[in-house]
Amino acid sequence: MGEWIDGKELAQAIQAEVADAVRRLKESGIRPGLAVVLVGDNPASVVYVRNKARTCEALGMLSERAELPADSSTEAVLEVVGAFNRRPDIHGVLVQVPMPPQVDARRVLEAILPEKDVDGFHPVNIGRLVAGNAPLKPCTPAGIIEIFRRRGIPLAGRRAVVIGRSDIVGKPLALMLLHEHATVTICHSRTRDLPAVAREADILVAAIGRAAMVDDTFVKPGAVVIDVGVNRVDSLERIREIFGEDAGRIAEHARKGYTLVGDVNAPRVFPKCSLLTPVPGGVGPLTIAMLMANTVRAARLCAGLR
Repeated sequence: MGEWIDGKELAQAIQAEVADAVRRLKESGIRPGLAVVLVGDNPASVVYVRNKARTCEALGMLSERAELPADSSTEAVLEVVGAFNRRPDIHGVLVQVPMPPQVDARRVLEAILPEKDVDGFHPVNIGRLVAGNAPLKPCTPAGIIEIFRRRGIPLAGRRAVVIGRSDIVGKPLALMLLHEHATVTICHSRTRDLPAVAREADILVAAIGRAAMVDDTFVKPGAVVIDVGVNRVDSLERIREIFGEDAGRIAEHARKGYTLVGDVNAPRVFPKCSLLTPVPGGVGPLTIAMLMANTVRAARLCAGLR
């Protein structure tokens, strides 16, 4: 029988450490500041930005937000990013993705100063990540590494399989696992016999964006399974297919019209693995916690502090 990993509890511990670091920085005259740029009114993005702002303020940091209309041009977004780059009281700049199709997302993300790139996506920071000396690392992979560290899960010499090769999670996480001396395999849609490759993993990470795709045939007994996916499932038939007659899930569907499902079929995987992150309440809270930690780190770097 598996055990759940409580991402909320781990995130609270990280945020408590961040709040203490913010307090000490403010005593020396530095208040970490985070600016978030939102283009358009994507409902999920609006919620994410609101949560980031609330967390930022709760930890004692300066929180700034720029909201641009959905028909904004690339140049308009670049102008806002440039203004935040020039402000000495803003130490972290984050542009919420996805952006509307007419905005050149790559140009915008690369316009953020590397030392203010708290998402860790700038090519300079990715290069530093490859070299093993990135001060600002992508938040979701960094949060996953914190799960391993804080739960005492050894990585050195273990076989890790990452399903998904995105620039946001799969690729940077694979690099971080390599730096922790794990043996890493990256899988994707063209991997042959994906379940067989996944079953070799001591550490299995699912980050593919396909609801409940990873079932017990992907999992070696006793493996640690990290579920990065967050998928809205609005079909009651599909919910019952995954969760059976789970009263909580059925009630959530009746209330909201959907339920959130990870990339892992939790009811089938949980009895076989040793540890599993739930969805929601697993990796998600750690992503925001690591964003706050990155903002503090950026403020310290800006001030010349170690």
